[in-house]
Amino acid sequence: TNLTRALKGKSQTQGAWGEMILATILESSGLRAGEEYEAQASHTTEDGQRLRPDVIVNLPENHRIVIDAKVSLTAYEAHSSAENDEDRTAALKAHLVSLRNHIKILSSKEYHAHTTGVDYVIMFVPIEGALAVALQADPSLIIDALAQHVTIATPTTLITVLRTVRSIWRTWSINKNAEEIAVRAGQLYEKFFGFTEDMEKLGGKLGDAQASHKSAMNKLSTGTGNVFRQFEMLKALGAKTNKTLPAGLLDIEPALTIAPPADMP
Repeated sequence: TNLTRALKGKSQTQGAWGEMILATILESSGLRAGEEYEAQASHTTEDGQRLRPDVIVNLPENHRIVIDAKVSLTAYEAHSSAENDEDRTAALKAHLVSLRNHIKILSSKEYHAHTTGVDYVIMFVPIEGALAVALQADPSLIIDALAQHVTIATPTTLITVLRTVRSIWRTWSINKNAEEIAVRAGQLYEKFFGFTEDMEKLGGKLGDAQASHKSAMNKLSTGTGNVFRQFEMLKALGAKTNKTLPAGLLDIEPALTIAPPADMP
């Protein structure tokens, strides 16, 4: 009863009802509002024209699909409730005229010219039977609409389109992640390569440092005539000190003894 009243009501009421059906389909499609689609979003074209389609469905790479749900179904309701063939035929003709007029209006807005990747706008008919009866009477309706960059969709076909869009987003996301992984893997490889180069340089410098250390220790404590030996000889000669150099650093023969001078106390 409420649907019948809506269909018999003002075109604005019918439009609101159609937009409600469209919103329900969008919610069930799995697409995210504000991300994969935008409702009632205003856009200004390069020539200053203001466009406000019912829904813009976003696709990867900045492609978009425009959906419009403003379709008058008053004539269809009259056709469905007609009590005789004459009224039914007249209402059907009016229904076809209404659909064709709306196709012309959508085409004149040139939504397709302001979107990338998609050269048509979807005209949403919220009742399957409304399109079915129109196509039964005029099968050329779909072809004529496509020639004007308009494709007609019912709830069944629209949900299929939207779920296909969702699959496209998933595939795109997977591919994007794969590309990101490849980039990061390349960066990680380059960092690791640089790290190994630095380690090789460090190893060389450590080797040089060890060689320098060995040479210094040779002069200091292990080589012939080393500094420690000279100090110990001075101590043996009577240098006054209470300190003793670490045995581990000395390479002095254990039997080394030097007699102090006779006049040394």
